Order: sequence, then C-alpha cells, then structure tokens
Amino acid sequence: MSSLREIAIFFETEHPLNQEGLQELFDSFSVKNYQKGSIILHEDTLEHQLRFLNHGNIREYYATKNKETNINFYTKPQFITDLLAFNNDSKTRKFQECLTEVELLTIDKAKFRSHLEKYTCGKEFVKASFQKLFRHKELLEYNRITKTPEDLYKELLIYKPDWLQKIPQYHIASYLNITPETLSRIRKRIS
Repeated sequence: MSSLREIAIFFETEHPLNQEGLQELFDSFSVKNYQKGSIILHEDTLEHQLRFLNHGNIREYYATKNKETNINFYTKPQFITDLLAFNNDSKTRKFQECLTEVELLTIDKAKFRSHLEKYTCGKEFVKASFQKLFRHKELLEYNRITKTPEDLYKELLIYKPDWLQKIPQYHIASYLNITPETLSRIRKRIS
C-alpha cells in the first residue's frame, strides 16, 4: 500500500470516489520506476496507459529539429498522461522526460475504461480532469501572450515555488521562452 499512498491522498482531496470503486482502481495499477533522463512519452505515439506520478520530477515539452520548448513540469503527485491523446485514441505531440529518478503508477487504457463504465464517479473524474486541463492551457496561452517573462517569473515565485527549487534554471528559461542569461538578469533584478 505504500506505493499507493500518494494516489490515495490525491483522490481523497481532488476526486473523492466511493471506497469500493477506488480500491478496485488502485488494485489495477502497476508500479514502474525510471532513471533520470528516461523519456517516458514520445511524440507521435499513442497513449496506452494512464500514468500517475508517485515520486520524482518530470518535464513535458515540444520538440522541433532545432529546439525544445518546455510546457509543463510535474513535481507533485498527480496524473501526467496526455489526456487529449489518451481520450481521443490519437498520437501525442509531446515528450516527457524524467529529471530525477521517477516512480509512476500505471493502468492500461482498457482496464481504466472498464472502471469508467462500471462507476459513475469515474466519468466525473475524467470530466473534472479535462476541465482542469483546459483551464491550464487557456491560462498558459493567455500568460505567454500578455505577460512579460519577468511577470511570468514572478508568478512562478508565487504559484510554483517548487518548480524553482526542483527544476534546473535552463529548463525554467525554456518554459519562459527566454535564454538562461535573460533569466539570470531577471532573477538579479527581483532579488
């Protein structure tokens, strides 16, 4: 049960379900461990599993031939699956890389979908997850268009201080779409 502690806390606080359905869901998860530097999600692949970050830090990014741009970091226990690709049975456009050693809980898509059919609360979980995903994407787009990198960094200080402690600065710079040198100057001005 120690591997399931974080996901149990997550569901208790974020998505309460009935205990019977929750225990059955937990029993379907497998534990997977990854080394630092492992790529756990590749662009142009199908999402066959729902993944929950139990421990560790992950960066999510888009990549072109010449550049990688970070779009999210996962530093706390939460689901990290590309939900759009997972739900639509489509290929993802994202990559996910382990920035530390990582422990994931995974469940195959078919098993997860059978839980959704069996328990009404599962459908509520998916609906709430998509609403959260769309709010996050909307906020990210709005912020990147309307705010300066310095304003965005100040927001990270307030809302994502764990990122600034756990994520290398060059990855933070990529997330802000600036160079590491510009980030260094912003940090000096603010402190």
